[in-house]
Amino acid sequence: MGKIPVKMRAVVYGLSPFQQKVMPGLWKDLPGKIQHKVSDNWTSTILLLGPLVGTYSYVQHYQEKEKLAHRY
Repeated sequence: MGKIPVKMRAVVYGLSPFQQKVMPGLWKDLPGKIQHKVSDNWTSTILLLGPLVGTYSYVQHYQEKEKLAHRY
């Protein structure tokens, strides 16, 4: 007995433009997710935020010093 080939239809999934809940779990518990990522990778976080905070405080101090420079 031979097999008869059958044409199959492809299933195409699409997203409706009227769908409001595209990614509902993405924003759910966002602070908890961020805290979890930071606590898991605290060394990388320090190495990233350390220079940023240091540069920001240096610039703030320098600007304040420039504002007060005319007083002396």
